Amino acid sequence: MHFTDAKGLLTGGSGHYGMNIYRGCSHGCIYCDSRSRCYQFTHPFEDIEVKRNAPQLLESALRSKRKKCMIGTGAMSDPYMHCEEELQLTKRCLEIILKYGFGAAIQTKSDLILRDIDLLDEINRCAKCVVQMTLTTWDDDLCRILEPNVCNTKRRIEVLEEMQKRGIPTIVWMTPILPFINDTEENIRSILNECIRVGVKGIMDFGMGLTLREGDREYYYAALDRHFPGMKERYVSRYGNAYELPSPRAGELEEILQRTCKANGILSSPEDCFAFMHDLPEKYTQMSIFDL
Repeated sequence: MHFTDAKGLLTGGSGHYGMNIYRGCSHGCIYCDSRSRCYQFTHPFEDIEVKRNAPQLLESALRSKRKKCMIGTGAMSDPYMHCEEELQLTKRCLEIILKYGFGAAIQTKSDLILRDIDLLDEINRCAKCVVQMTLTTWDDDLCRILEPNVCNTKRRIEVLEEMQKRGIPTIVWMTPILPFINDTEENIRSILNECIRVGVKGIMDFGMGLTLREGDREYYYAALDRHFPGMKERYVSRYGNAYELPSPRAGELEEILQRTCKANGILSSPEDCFAFMHDLPEKYTQMSIFDL
């Protein structure tokens, strides 16, 4: 872990912004796209870069914005990595989001988010809060291989359930689905059944497969050699150096997802899920925490 003073924090626009408080990750997921060389990391991925001035940058930015909107975090690096337990930069940024009446959309795999559930609840009552949780693998043993340094899927579902109890809407990222590894009907149905039970608002997938780029591909294939002997050769034979690697069962798995979501009133396209996450209803923007 090392510290830096960032020049800016918020990215994007057009009604919503994103921020990454950390760069790199300690979860160790074998498929992580953020390892790709196109993101131009100049330090080892596990050597987390900490933007120690993130709260100050965020407060300066939000103080000057007249129109309230959603602030997202977690797209590139999980805001609830192990270092957050001590540093609490994500928590401080959420407090600033609440202070200025903005909404928050948070993507994570970690149950550390439960530490801040009261704060998330308050943001959701004053503006809007959406919690996004990645669920890829129902089998605990397989989950420990694919996502070794973070809580397993069943614990993440408990997080979703706690959010549901507070009325905080949730989105599930059911991605990536790895060809020949977790691309089974049993795996997909097991996750879907729990998503229904805990009342998720939407489920996103991107074609029932994964993507591999330079940097990410090498790390993934090394993990396959360690845990699934012969699997790398199977990938190379079928996909070569392709960027998109759809599961051979993508069609049937996608049909199961879409049919299940439609039957249970769950958003099931990335476009609809993103539209929900980016929307901050006007009725909320007229409120202040001092009005409660």
